Amino acid sequence: MASKKIPGTSAVRELEAHRIPYALFSYRYEEKGGTRVAAHSLGVDEHRVIKTLVMETEEGDPFLLLMHGDRHVSTKALARLLGAKRVVPSSPDRAHKVTGYLVGGVSPFGTRKALRLYMEASIIALPEVYINAGRRGLMARISPQDLDRILKPVHVKVATS
Repeated sequence: MASKKIPGTSAVRELEAHRIPYALFSYRYEEKGGTRVAAHSLGVDEHRVIKTLVMETEEGDPFLLLMHGDRHVSTKALARLLGAKRVVPSSPDRAHKVTGYLVGGVSPFGTRKALRLYMEASIIALPEVYINAGRRGLMARISPQDLDRILKPVHVKVATS
């Protein structure tokens, strides 16, 4: 269900600042429920629910990766693209430190630090996406073209089933 009161997250403030058309939707967050729970609660295809992953290279260099909710990441393919030996998910504490968001509520908008951003290339072809709006249990429905225009992510092909 769409929320009536606009939450004051950094992500929502950034969406407002860029005048990106969006709609907010709340759902009951479940620990380790991920995009499956969000998609089911919102009644949308999990492929359209985009997860924001906080990753890092072997040297501890953090970055964000936007991925379809129903897909996994080939970390080997991603490492090759980045010219790194390996990439791994950041710990929840590290993710919070660099983004300002708790895991399960990480948004690519309004992060504490400016981070490199990569996006699975096929996301741009979707008519609309649901992406975290800076708090667990809060999603924003936006156009992937607006996401691409504002965030300017590098498009990659690292999804696996």
